[in-house]
Amino acid sequence: MGTSSGRRVGRPRAAQRPDSGLAPRAELLVAAAELFTTRGYAATTTRAVAERAGMRQASMYHYVSGKEELLAALLESTVTPSLTCARELLADDARTAEDRLWELCRTDVELLCGGPHNLGGLYLLPEVRSERFAGFHAVRAELKDAYRQLIAATAAGGVLAKSALDLRTDLVFGLIEGVILVHRSDPERSVSEFARATADAALRIAGS
Repeated sequence: MGTSSGRRVGRPRAAQRPDSGLAPRAELLVAAAELFTTRGYAATTTRAVAERAGMRQASMYHYVSGKEELLAALLESTVTPSLTCARELLADDARTAEDRLWELCRTDVELLCGGPHNLGGLYLLPEVRSERFAGFHAVRAELKDAYRQLIAATAAGGVLAKSALDLRTDLVFGLIEGVILVHRSDPERSVSEFARATADAALRIAGS
């Protein structure tokens, strides 16, 4: 059926978000981050993500395979910046291991808590234990090993038996990842102050 102006009547376009300048895949990740952390991963449909990103569901599949790919990408985005920092700190022989461990803890907490959405909370999803998220687990394991190396290089860590070093690493790493729950309970708390206090506590756990 035509209109008086000669244009065909079709289905209306999905409502567009304000132009962010982001590529479509990046826009989908922003939309998924918002919806997964506010509505919940299980309750969020691919249609809802697509509509929030301003595109139709069918168009979404040109950029991602589905919700799992979006979740995997978001999870890895919470770890890779900290891993980059950890690699740089491991290579920095001009500073003490204690200083470098403190800096890694502080930076990691700021990265986990400083974004607009509490993406670290997605770590707790049961779906994350599946093989589909092996990439995230590999990056996370490398970051944890960087913590272990820095703890081992401290004066206190250098005299620990392997089992004790492993335990200290588990405790420090657990503290850092656990900040997502504390931050969620009081999101208005200063992130920089929170990060420094957490780094101080981590060094005490490490024995420094």
